[in-house]
Amino acid sequence: MGQKESSQNVPEISMLSLLRRILQEVNVALDLPAASEIIVRRVSEAIHTECCSIFLADSMNHCHTLVASVGFKPESVGKVHIPFGQGIVGLIAEREELFNIEDALHHPHFKYFPETGEERYQAMMGVPIIHQRRVLGVLVVQQTAKRRFDEGEEAFVVTVAAQLAPIIAHAQGNQVPAFCRVGMHTESNILGVPGSPGVGIGVGVVVYPPADLDAVPDRIAHDIEGEILAFREALLATRNDIHEISTRMSPALPQEEHALFDAYLQILDSDSMGKEVEEEIQAGHWAPGALNHVVKKHVRVFEAMEDGYLRERAADVKDLGRRILAHLKLKEAVPRDYPENTILISEELTVSALADVPEGRLRGIVSARGSGNSHVAILARALDVPAVMGVDNLKVSRLDGTDLIIDGYSGEVYESPSPALLEQYQLRVTEEKELFKGLKSLKVLRAETPDGRRIPLYVNAGLMSDIRPSLNAGAEGVGLYRTEVPFMIRERFPSEEEQREIYSHLLTAFSPKPVTIRTLDIGGDKNLPYFPITEENPFLGWRGIRITLDHPEIFLVQLRAILRASQGLNNLRILFPMISCVSEVIEAKALLQQAFDELKEEGLHLHFPKIGVMVEVPSVIYQAREIAREVDFLSVGSNDLIQYILAVDRNNARVANLYDSLHPAVLRALYQLVEGVHEENKPITICGEMAGEPITVILLQAMGFDALSMNSTSLPRVKWVIRNFTISQSREILHNCLQMTHAREIRAYLQQILLDAGLGMLVRAKNN
Repeated sequence: MGQKESSQNVPEISMLSLLRRILQEVNVALDLPAASEIIVRRVSEAIHTECCSIFLADSMNHCHTLVASVGFKPESVGKVHIPFGQGIVGLIAEREELFNIEDALHHPHFKYFPETGEERYQAMMGVPIIHQRRVLGVLVVQQTAKRRFDEGEEAFVVTVAAQLAPIIAHAQGNQVPAFCRVGMHTESNILGVPGSPGVGIGVGVVVYPPADLDAVPDRIAHDIEGEILAFREALLATRNDIHEISTRMSPALPQEEHALFDAYLQILDSDSMGKEVEEEIQAGHWAPGALNHVVKKHVRVFEAMEDGYLRERAADVKDLGRRILAHLKLKEAVPRDYPENTILISEELTVSALADVPEGRLRGIVSARGSGNSHVAILARALDVPAVMGVDNLKVSRLDGTDLIIDGYSGEVYESPSPALLEQYQLRVTEEKELFKGLKSLKVLRAETPDGRRIPLYVNAGLMSDIRPSLNAGAEGVGLYRTEVPFMIRERFPSEEEQREIYSHLLTAFSPKPVTIRTLDIGGDKNLPYFPITEENPFLGWRGIRITLDHPEIFLVQLRAILRASQGLNNLRILFPMISCVSEVIEAKALLQQAFDELKEEGLHLHFPKIGVMVEVPSVIYQAREIAREVDFLSVGSNDLIQYILAVDRNNARVANLYDSLHPAVLRALYQLVEGVHEENKPITICGEMAGEPITVILLQAMGFDALSMNSTSLPRVKWVIRNFTISQSREILHNCLQMTHAREIRAYLQQILLDAGLGMLVRAKNN
C-alpha cells in the first residue's frame, strides 16, 4: 500500500465520528475481553490494516498478555505473555512512546511467538495505553508489506489509545478478565475514597434500596382521600422504622449522633415533606407519584449545592423516600442473612441499611457513591467501623458473598485476597487493637514533648454533634469552627438570634477552653442556594472575606451574633478566612470594632476577642510580618494553602496524585511563614489534614507551630507522636527533610523514623 493511498485511510473530518462509534460500542460491552475485541476490529477496519492487537500489562506476572487480536491465530489470545522490557511491545511500554517500524522482523528487539502467526507481518506500529502515568498496555497494528505508517494513521492510533485508556482502567478495576484467571490467583484491588479509618476483613453483603422511585409512573388519583390515607399510613410506618433503628443503635452511638435520626423525623413531619406530598395528591397525583415528585425536588436542591457535606444529604432524602414507597407498595423487605463478619456493600449506602445489620456483625462498609462527608461515613467513624466510599464504577452485584478486605486508610478494597495478603491484614487488625488500647490511656496526658515543650491540640468542628466526641478525645479547645453549615441548610440567611444560639452553645460547651470561630467562608465549593455565585474559576474568585467585605450587611449580623454569644465568657477567638493582603485585615477589623461598639452602646458587657487571620493564600507568606502586626494570631489552612502553592485541585483525579503535604515547596513555605510570624512575637497554629497526619507532626513541631487543630479522631495519634520526639530530634529531622528534593523521598524517610520509634502503626503508606 503506497503512502498516498494510506494517508486517506483516516480523514481528519471522520476521525471524531469513528472514535465516537468505537467508544459507544466499547461502553456497552459486557466485559473487558469483549471491549478489547471491539477495539481491535474497529481500528483494523478504520486504517485498513491486516492485524491489530492489544496487549495488557499484568503486574502480578510481570508481563504483557495478548488479550485481543485481528490477524493473529485465535488460539494465541490469552496465551502469549511478553515479559516486561522484552520484545518490541515491551520496549514501547518501557519507553512510553509510539514506535513506527518499517521492518519489525529485523528489529533487534523483535521477539517471535510461533503461536501467533505474526511472521508474515513486517510493518508494525505500536502505542502505549497510559492512564494517570500508568502503562496499562500496548495497542499494535501490523501489515504484511514493508512500510512506515503515515502521520494520519499515527495520529488516529494515538488518539484511540488516549480515549480508551480510562475505559480500560475502570474495567480493570471492576473485573478480573478471563485470561487472567488461568493459572493465577484472582486477587484484585478496587480504589475508592477513605471514609472511616481501619481495616475490615469479611464477606460482602450487597444491599439494594427497598423501592425504586425512578420506576414510579405518573398516574391520576381517582380516590384522593384514599391516596392521602395510604400515604399517611406509609409515613407513620416509616417514622416507626426510624424510631426502631434509633433505639437499636442507641447503645453503640454517642448521644450527639442521634441528632441525625431527629433530622430524619423532622423531614418526615406532616408539616414538612408530608405536607408537600399531600398537596401534590390534592392536585390529582396518586400517592407514589406525588412522593416521587417531592423527593426528587428536594434531591435536586441538595445535589446542586457545592458544599460536599450538604450535597450528601440528597442520599438521606432518597433513602426516606424509598422507605415510604416500600410501605406504600406494601412490600415487606426480604430478610437478609448477615454473617458474623459482614462487609456491607451498596451503590449508595444509607444510614438505615447500615442500621439493619445486627449488632456486632458489621466489619466494614463499601459504597459506590458518597464521600467522607456522608452521614454513613460519619456514623461509621462514630462506630469505629472502616469505610471506603465513592468507589467509581463499582459493580456491586459481583461482590455479594465474596471474601473482602477493606482498607479505610488508603480507600482500597481487595477482592478474593490471597492467603499472604489476608495474613498481612489480619496482623494489622491485631496490631491496631493493641494500638488503640494504648491510645486511650493518652487522653488524660498532656501533648508534651519529652523535653517539656507543650503543644496544645485543638479540634476542627462544623456541627454541634462534633462537640461531645471532641471533648471525649481530650481536645484542648476548638482551633477552627466552620460557620457555613447554618447558612447552607436554610432557604434564607439565618437571623442574628439564630446564629447567636448556635455560637453560644459551642462557646459554653468548651468554656473556658478557647474556641476559634471562622467568619462566613462561602464561595469556591461552598455556595448558598439563595445566594448563587457563578464563576468560571470559583476557587480563585469571589469567596471568603472578599464576599463578606463586599456585603457588610451580612458580615455585621454575623459578627454581632458571635460577640453576643460570648457574653459572660472569655474564650472567643475570631478568624478571618481567605485573607490575601493587609488592607483586607484592616477593613475586617474595622467592621468587628463597629459591631463591638454597637453592642457596648446597647448595654452588653463583652470582652474584645482575639483576632486571627487564616493563611490559605500564598501571598500571606510573603507579608507574614506585616499581617502579624495587625492581629493576635495566624492559623494555617493547610488544605487550601497546599492546593494553591502546588496549583493542584486534589478533588481532580487527573492531578490528585500531585497534591502532597510533604512537597519540599510546601515545607519551605511553612518554615518561612512560622519564622516571620514569630519574629513579631505572635503565635501561629495549623489546621486541616496536615495537622492530623502523624507523619507530618514531627516536622510541624520542629518548625515551631504553637498549636495543632485536627479532627477529633486524629488527636490520640498526634499526641503519641508529640510525646515520643524531643524538639531537638524533630529539628534534626526537619533539617534533613529540607535538604531533600522529592516528596516521596521525604515520606519514606519519615515513615522509617516512625517505624524505628515503634510507631509504625500510626501511619499508612501513601502511594505517590
